[in-house]
Amino acid sequence: MSTSSKRSGGGADREAGQPIHGAKRTSLLMLFGLSMMAMNELPARLPASAQADEGDGSVETVLGPVPARQLGLALEHEHVLVDFIGAAGFSPDRYDADEVFAAVLPHLNAAARNGVKALFECTPAYLARDPVLLRRLSESSGIRMVTNTGLYGAANDKFLPDYAFTETAGELATRWITEARDGIDGTGIRPGFIKTAVDREPTLTSIDRKLMEAAALTHRETGLTIAVHTGPGPGLEILRVLGGHGVRPDAFVWVHAQSAPDEAILEAARCGAWISLDGIGPNSLERHAAALALLKENGLLDRALLSHDAGWFDPAQPGGGPFRGYELLFTEFIPLLRERGFTSEEITRVLTENVAAAFSRRTRSVREEDDSQGPSRPNPFPIAVP
Repeated sequence: MSTSSKRSGGGADREAGQPIHGAKRTSLLMLFGLSMMAMNELPARLPASAQADEGDGSVETVLGPVPARQLGLALEHEHVLVDFIGAAGFSPDRYDADEVFAAVLPHLNAAARNGVKALFECTPAYLARDPVLLRRLSESSGIRMVTNTGLYGAANDKFLPDYAFTETAGELATRWITEARDGIDGTGIRPGFIKTAVDREPTLTSIDRKLMEAAALTHRETGLTIAVHTGPGPGLEILRVLGGHGVRPDAFVWVHAQSAPDEAILEAARCGAWISLDGIGPNSLERHAAALALLKENGLLDRALLSHDAGWFDPAQPGGGPFRGYELLFTEFIPLLRERGFTSEEITRVLTENVAAAFSRRTRSVREEDDSQGPSRPNPFPIAVP
């Protein structure tokens, strides 16, 4: 979701909390080859012997957990409802859920006809996250909807509530962990990933760094994947912050990565991060195809994710405004990829196996006692799609 161009088709748009394990954190930083004073280097893709996965390998949908390998074809970054009024002015009273439901359902039904089985709804709290609405839409469309926890720090912090500036990273993480364990706002609906956002500056602001530290703490407790609206911003620095808290690169999704420099995309992918080429729109097909080809040419297609960053019902506009559906990937982008030499198997893998591996609920942390070298870990969730 781009806050600078609301209907353009996605793309780019302090205080630190307490360290997690005291002295243990230093050894984790050493394992990553990082310095407590200046974290200048990113890890190579970690060997299997230096990785530790804990979790059940499921994806939490608004209807309950689903084994990741059963998720099916998934759109990993979309929106249903977004309100840009800002945290200070947001209220659920600004929209009629029945009106939103009626406007969105036909678009989900169209996605289902294209084979979509799951959709990750990336609207965070204070931008009109509505898990009950998503549950209704999921039940009616048959598409497994996944909502999120976290806070959106981009757009000069317009969408952050007051408590985000006064609480520590640990206190923010406690809020997100509680949602993951008990459900969102008394609904019993649990988030399936962490969604947050940072500004476009080349380095993290103090509040954005705190959000990344809170996300790292939450991941270590819940196993939820961390998807960060980053665009051309500090994706590599985010990896360093997460690594400083013992979180592996493959717990991080670089959202709107298509607007980042190619060198940064490759560096992040090589160390295991997920590269989300979302925002697929009529004017971005060539860039998205080129970015995906770049990953393929460098043997990194297993780190790619694809989606539209589309939608959405906007309460500030009559009738919710124009709604960009979830079909262009199938009607225009996949045919373009086939023209560029991508096979059906490769495309299917990106839309199924990669999404399952990226968002499966498992704690991806570094086993600090073992820094031996070895082969990188293969995709743990191969999916056979008829």
